[in-house]
Amino acid sequence: MLAVLCVSCSKEVKKEEAYNPDRYLARADELINNKDYEDARKLLFELKNRDQTRKYAPLAQLRIADSYIKDGDFDAGAEEYRKFIEQYPDNQYASHAQYQIAMAYFNQIEAPDKGAGAAKKALREFERLKELYPRNPYREVIDIRIEKSRNTIAESEFLVGHFYFKKESYSAALGRFEGLLRSFPDYKRADETLYFIGLSYRGLKNQQKATEVFRELINRFPQSPFSQKAQKEI
Repeated sequence: MLAVLCVSCSKEVKKEEAYNPDRYLARADELINNKDYEDARKLLFELKNRDQTRKYAPLAQLRIADSYIKDGDFDAGAEEYRKFIEQYPDNQYASHAQYQIAMAYFNQIEAPDKGAGAAKKALREFERLKELYPRNPYREVIDIRIEKSRNTIAESEFLVGHFYFKKESYSAALGRFEGLLRSFPDYKRADETLYFIGLSYRGLKNQQKATEVFRELINRFPQSPFSQKAQKEI
């Protein structure tokens, strides 16, 4: 009986020793570095479920989100970061999680099929970061990335407007061009946009409005080559 009891105690000790949260995290990091993301997430989910202290569960949730980002699944990664913020809103890494959500979309801007859509999501999440965490440690880079996101959205709107203009769908073109300047009055191609707004009104046989827009272009951008073209149109 004594022998059986000793064996039983030995097994319990070994089982207890097998669960070591620090080792779990270290092992998960090793698996992630080796691109074994699925096994890493299994380990992290187990750690999160077994943690009674709430010390390791937040770290496990962050690692889960990180693993999806490194695996190239940006949408899933962003969703896991959102879960982190929902579950641990007062955690010291909450601003980091929000930043990573924004970056998950920002990193997709260059994708041809996701550029403008990703830029809109990134812009929204960066602005949310500034609003919720004004003292976040990423303040120096946020404004640069917001500017790129805004420029990407504006450029997409301009290209769509130009597409409609070439098809002689002048009303649709006006909707895009005028909406663009309302949302992004500091757009770097504002002079060119005004020029096409004027041409679109002319295409709709609204000569008075076309002339007004051309004069606005000349007054605002006197040195622009599009102002010279506007003067000829007048």
